[in-house]
Amino acid sequence: GRRRRRPPAKQQEKERYTIFCFTLKQLTAMHPELKKALTKADAFMLRYPTICHYARFKEIEDKTGYSKVYFFLASFFALLSIVLTLGGVKLVSDLVSFLYPAYASFKAIDSGKPEDDTQWLTYWVVFAFFSIIENCMWFIVSWIPMYFVLKISFFLWLYHPKFLGAGLVYQQVLRPIVLPYVKGAAPPSKKVT
Repeated sequence: GRRRRRPPAKQQEKERYTIFCFTLKQLTAMHPELKKALTKADAFMLRYPTICHYARFKEIEDKTGYSKVYFFLASFFALLSIVLTLGGVKLVSDLVSFLYPAYASFKAIDSGKPEDDTQWLTYWVVFAFFSIIENCMWFIVSWIPMYFVLKISFFLWLYHPKFLGAGLVYQQVLRPIVLPYVKGAAPPSKKVT
């Protein structure tokens, strides 16, 4: 038989590009779930316009015709890649356990409500205790698989408004240990907050 002649390399490359290249608009049209996710991400960006640079991404959206969410996510993952490259997962876990709680603490100080002051003061006590234990037990920590994923999950649980785990850790673990050494403090209560 006769051998089939292969198309030139440029034509092959163009065919491959045509087969695997989808525009973002085609991808959105193909998946209604993606459209729903874009709407949720856009609502998140609108809820925190200063942190998410909503106005700046809106300008980019107007110029390009693509959703600002794509550019926000690309920027987020580029920043995350830089942070992971520079400091690794430890830096990411430290940032997760520090940045939002610090931001919320600054807001709580100016709010005038004592409940949120108590929540964030409790969080920082638990944070300090955990940091001391983590630094003293570094040789054990290095043997725990997925330690930093567990640490991130733990700190999210501590400060997430749905769980507020810092209050529970304080009441159940730290208060009974520390209270006997603090003069003039009230005895531990049986009530869990």
